[in-house]
Amino acid sequence: ACVSVVRRRPAPSVTMADDDNAEEIEMWKVRRLVKGLQEARGNGTSMISLVIPPKGQINLTSKMLADEIGTASNIKSRVNRQSVLAAIGSAQQRLKLYNHVPPNGLVIYCGTVLTDEGKEKKLNMDFEPFKPINTSLYMCDNRFHVEALSDLLQCDSKYGFVVMDGHGTLFGTLAGNHREVLHKVSVDLPKKHGRGGQSALRFARLRLEKRQNYVRKIAELTTQLFITDDRPNVNGLIMAGSADFKNQLLGSDLFDQRLQPHILMIVDVSYGGENGFNQAIELSAETLGNIKFIKEKKLISKYFDEISQDSGKYCFGVNDTLSCLEMGAIETLIVWEDLAVERCVLLNSQTQEEHIHFFTQEQQADDKNMKDPETGVDLELTEKIPMMEWLANEYKNFGCSLEFITDRSEEGSQFVRGFGGIGGILRYQVNLADFEVASDHDDDSDEYSSDGEGYI
Repeated sequence: ACVSVVRRRPAPSVTMADDDNAEEIEMWKVRRLVKGLQEARGNGTSMISLVIPPKGQINLTSKMLADEIGTASNIKSRVNRQSVLAAIGSAQQRLKLYNHVPPNGLVIYCGTVLTDEGKEKKLNMDFEPFKPINTSLYMCDNRFHVEALSDLLQCDSKYGFVVMDGHGTLFGTLAGNHREVLHKVSVDLPKKHGRGGQSALRFARLRLEKRQNYVRKIAELTTQLFITDDRPNVNGLIMAGSADFKNQLLGSDLFDQRLQPHILMIVDVSYGGENGFNQAIELSAETLGNIKFIKEKKLISKYFDEISQDSGKYCFGVNDTLSCLEMGAIETLIVWEDLAVERCVLLNSQTQEEHIHFFTQEQQADDKNMKDPETGVDLELTEKIPMMEWLANEYKNFGCSLEFITDRSEEGSQFVRGFGGIGGILRYQVNLADFEVASDHDDDSDEYSSDGEGYI
């Protein structure tokens, strides 16, 4: 997955007023930030985590930090004392940038972290979360505390599933693209038969009794799993099954009345267990249309439809996708959220020409990619940023929408393994076989800007 592109000046920015996936982009940015902060470690207790809720007051927090400086001055270890005092000082400087707490609250992280090479590096950041953060926190530790940010990433919409038939019942939830099996119950119920003579009625009565006991047990488990603190813990409940048990459960007085208003739909499935769970998710797709798992399946299915119809309105792979992106041909850009490609800016110190390359870690380790192919001069790496982060910041300039997908669904996994984890649905047909990448090393060029600046 390597491509090099000669810089050119950007096209005018396209405003996308109806960008309904903007919050998902913000969630991805926070998820990436949380992951980086979780992995950061420092010496002693020199890493400060400060979270102020929307109704907090800047002056009270400033006073608290001033008091902390007095406390930190008593730390016996000179190195640790200096690190803590420096971190508190940085937090105070960040706090001075704000006259009042932003509407969604304020998060500040300051401290000295250890790099992979064992060297110390100062890290200071402040930002407003994308959603209100109703937590107040001040911690001085050898790591950053990101639990409050992690809570923001929890999907608000969680749906419960009860898949019930004559062999057993499965309880599960679906939140975002995360599917979870909560509990499974197996049962062995007697079948109808005409044997028994005088005992036939007794057999029938025993059969009905066991079925009633089964319904009672499932009703109790439904209450245990989907009711917390006297209220439902899911946004909706889908009842599924291959037999009439689901209807018996809903019609029974044993079914908790607090869950009745949350029944979204009843679906008939051909299987029980996990296969029935998957089928129930598919059949309830229209009802759960806004949930990310379903949106992801619909999006990639639409992409696969373009390929199967050979419409020419699709692209995949880093090279072709970036070429179409530069042309403004992409309507929907689809990217795997864990794509391990980085955007590297390399400078030729002799000609002062800059080239943009998209490299994997393995390609960056190859010295051949860090030399000019014509002169053999070593190229200087002046800038490096994950491709995902660059796309999240720049996609609007190319007039497209950006969709992050995972490899947890069957379609997502196929997209990642078979198409490189990056592709797009195009506005119009593009014959990529005839399209030459502008970054061809042999190309001489009028396309270089005179001041060496520009963008893809």
